[in-house]
Amino acid sequence: MSKDNIYADDGRPVDAFRFNQEVVDVFEDMISRSVPHYIDNLEELVALSLDAYQAGTRIYDLGCSKGALALPLALAIRQLNGEVIAVDNAPAMIAALKAKTGTLPIRGQCQTIQETSIENASVVILNYVLQFIPREERINVLERIHNGLTPGGILLLSEKICHPDPTLNQVYIDRHHSFKKANGYSLLEISRKRQALEDVLVPETLNAHLERLRAVGFTVADVWDQHYNWVSIYCRK
Repeated sequence: MSKDNIYADDGRPVDAFRFNQEVVDVFEDMISRSVPHYIDNLEELVALSLDAYQAGTRIYDLGCSKGALALPLALAIRQLNGEVIAVDNAPAMIAALKAKTGTLPIRGQCQTIQETSIENASVVILNYVLQFIPREERINVLERIHNGLTPGGILLLSEKICHPDPTLNQVYIDRHHSFKKANGYSLLEISRKRQALEDVLVPETLNAHLERLRAVGFTVADVWDQHYNWVSIYCRK
């Protein structure tokens, strides 16, 4: 695993964050050192997905990156006449995924989530992805996901959130920065990464997410894991 030091060079301009080849090369290190519970939650997301999966349907991994979820899920459902649709708008991510798929029932699609049709899905996963979609487009994405799910199908949504109380929100931000420092990031790297993500990753409150999920028709929308400003939500049609 290559080490993430993209933001360690103080002399390098800070451009808006993109999932380019440089990020792909260090992605596993970057996300595991930046997102609390990330590795443990991957295992839980696979388990929750398989518990809800209906034979002969599809699993959609929207924003699949290099396949940390799509690959084990495809392995698990290949005897159940199922298929994983793995979607990412970064060509380098899809190329890295396709290099690993072999004969597994995975269809990698390089496109935006807004362009993706959801059909015959019993499971849809948005793992730290909705936050990168323009806020005004998020409800349309969730409506199409809900409409494409089979009865009883689920959406597994993980997001970075913000708290409506400014003081508590800053406490959560500071604790997240402490988490990153404990994982080897310098204050310079933390500051430069935050600058790169400004206006690219736009978090919302937990209540905003829950209200929108219920508005599009999910009968269940419940938090199953939270660590300060990082949250995972289980939604059922």
